[in-house]
Amino acid sequence: MLTNTEKQFFILFFCIVLFELITGNTETLKTVHYIAKPAILTSLIFLFVKTSHSLPKAIKNLTLSALVFSLLGDVLLMFVEHSPHFFTFGLIAFLIAHIMYILVFLKHRNKKTNPIGFITLMLVYGFGMFYLLSDGLGSMLIPVIVYMAVILSMATTAFMRKLNVNTICFKLVFIGAIFFIISDSILALNKFYQPIPLSGISIMITYATAQFLIVLGILKINVTNSKK
Repeated sequence: MLTNTEKQFFILFFCIVLFELITGNTETLKTVHYIAKPAILTSLIFLFVKTSHSLPKAIKNLTLSALVFSLLGDVLLMFVEHSPHFFTFGLIAFLIAHIMYILVFLKHRNKKTNPIGFITLMLVYGFGMFYLLSDGLGSMLIPVIVYMAVILSMATTAFMRKLNVNTICFKLVFIGAIFFIISDSILALNKFYQPIPLSGISIMITYATAQFLIVLGILKINVTNSKK
């Protein structure tokens, strides 16, 4: 269940994402887009800082770091048109953000959960993506392989929390991690394989959904009894 604060924030967050989509796809509003896009993560950071008082300090600091590096990645990727180096720097920022999320998820790793099946699924997906992207990667081959390994590890550690945190916390974080993979996959296919219609819209919707669900899930760690 969402608290009143979370319900109010959801409405605000929806409006911010919609604003980003409009400004990002309207040529005359491109300047405003430089404000709209960072507003997505900025709003999540504000929500997290305001409502995370009951979380353990380590989880709070790691999650906040993940959000800050995600915000940095968002800002850097807005300037890719000026230099391809901004894409690399943005990739590094998101790589660090995923590592921070991995460290958060490992805090509640269930040692009894066997992740082999899920890891196999992630490896199959990863090799499939690599098969499609390999010819177009060029100098980005190694960075993209490293990034793929980290984001798939992020999803795996999210899965490994199963039965060791309350159900709503697990489901929100895990679904958020999957949405993150979807978002980054669309971005990679659009950039290195072939253009995808409405890619900007689908990337942003899945990305915003991912971040929102992960943050909301982490905030639910101490809200619901772990047996529910």
